[in-house]
Amino acid sequence: MEKIWLKSYPPGVPHDVNPEQYRSVAHLLEESFRKHAKSPFSVCMDRWMNYGELERLSGALGAYLQGLGLQPGARVAIMLPNIPQFGVTMAAVLRAGYTCVNVNPLYTARELEHQLKDSGATAIVILENFAHTLADVVDHTNVQHVVMASMGDLLGFWFGKWITFAVRHLAKMVPAYELPLTNGRKVVSFKKALAMGERRTLAPSTATLDSIAFLQYTGGTTGLSKGAVLTHRNIVAATLQAEAWFTPALAKIGDVTKANSIAALPLYHIFALTLCLLAIRQGSSLTLIPNPRDIPKFVAELKKRPFHMLPAVNTLFNALLQNAQFRALDFSHLCVSQAGGMAASEGTAKQWQKVTGSTMIEGWGMSETCAIGTNNPVSNTEFTGSIGLPLPGIDIAIKDDAGNSLPQGESGEICIRGPNVMTGYYNQPEENAKAFTPDGFMRTGDIGIMDPQGYTRIIDRKKDMILVSGFNVFPNELEQVISLCPGVVECAAIGVPDEKQGEAIKVFIIKNDPALTEDDVAAFCHENLTGYKRPKYIEFRDDLPKTNVGKILRRELRNPTA
Repeated sequence: MEKIWLKSYPPGVPHDVNPEQYRSVAHLLEESFRKHAKSPFSVCMDRWMNYGELERLSGALGAYLQGLGLQPGARVAIMLPNIPQFGVTMAAVLRAGYTCVNVNPLYTARELEHQLKDSGATAIVILENFAHTLADVVDHTNVQHVVMASMGDLLGFWFGKWITFAVRHLAKMVPAYELPLTNGRKVVSFKKALAMGERRTLAPSTATLDSIAFLQYTGGTTGLSKGAVLTHRNIVAATLQAEAWFTPALAKIGDVTKANSIAALPLYHIFALTLCLLAIRQGSSLTLIPNPRDIPKFVAELKKRPFHMLPAVNTLFNALLQNAQFRALDFSHLCVSQAGGMAASEGTAKQWQKVTGSTMIEGWGMSETCAIGTNNPVSNTEFTGSIGLPLPGIDIAIKDDAGNSLPQGESGEICIRGPNVMTGYYNQPEENAKAFTPDGFMRTGDIGIMDPQGYTRIIDRKKDMILVSGFNVFPNELEQVISLCPGVVECAAIGVPDEKQGEAIKVFIIKNDPALTEDDVAAFCHENLTGYKRPKYIEFRDDLPKTNVGKILRRELRNPTA
């Protein structure tokens, strides 16, 4: 098939990448650690870690894990927020030849039990704040080894002790727990694991590009989550693709190792994880934000030093824009405002550009594609509303339900193929049979159209489509339009049963103008939407249900008691 998007590539962006230059992700990590040993890797609560320290600490933890006798490829769960222990643990697991199983720290006991059982994890590194959840389910899993981290473990001796004390006893953020030590299960502190590992030598990983690097679980917003099997080749390819795409935007810094990326999105999520790996590949640094919901503290961190790359979801961009201190920051160093994880709204994008002078660059991807599948060129000077072009080495096809590629300009399911695309879902043969077309494309569930320049525009998710009197209505389109209504901060549209039309449209709105009324919104929709696309019901709310990453959960709006 002709890759019509290549003619729209910015100058200097290669058409392909070569993951074969590395033996594994561990090879990529260790090359960077040696090359950038004295350069800063991360800062958290004003405590810095350089690449040399990351190499030493991850080597010690990796050696400790090997000392447990885990088999090559063993699953090690990581249940940590954006604190220094995350990078150390991820690197340790990969360098030791094991598989990372990233876990959302806010999971309920049911969700955690499912993921640990499904992945077959035999070890877990977890922050003590979430140990009570593990305690409820660990006896129903294969987990035999628990490494218990405390918030201040890697924040310096005295400051670290203070932070751990404050978290435990002042903020009372560590609920009481008692981990059962049945069947020989062992629990060791993160610091002790490091000390024990330092007395050992890390054996080189035997993983290859075809070995599993991550079991990255999907959000599970429509049922039990599935583990996307991401190989070392997938991860290396995605890292190189991101490097090829974003490096031109960082050119004005001169030296990309001086770039400071803001890690506010959770690192266990594929979007932030890929950008973390990009920083390691570049030898640049990350500002770790453990709690991005605390906007005043988040903004205070942004004020401390120039920041060059800010990845966020639409809801986080919105939250920052509502903060007066944020609007007063110096944005002269900001090179990339990267939107992903959910659809970016034109209203938010316009306001962002007005406040920061930086164009919001929207991309699209999934856990199954190692985050970024398509992205708008970082050289764009205005928000496009499209998800951009396929990254180097990626093919995008618009297909019908039978798997046939549709003529250019027709809408259909966005399907993707490339070295970054998962090999399948873990232990889900039936799901895998449905997930891929005969010619090797993965079905995404997103409905889109590609234009003659190779840009793809998402119309909506298949499952979210609303059928009004026989007409297909896509919530994304409605939300894009309604977000431009003065006074609207956020909105979400769903279909509700209707005797006459089959379904009617209901829109939920968060407003920042108390004077905004339902009539105002209805009048705006009357001017900007054709009849069958206008909402029948309008409801104002103080907030909308969201995932931990900030995606609006339409399912909960449709079924609030679920």
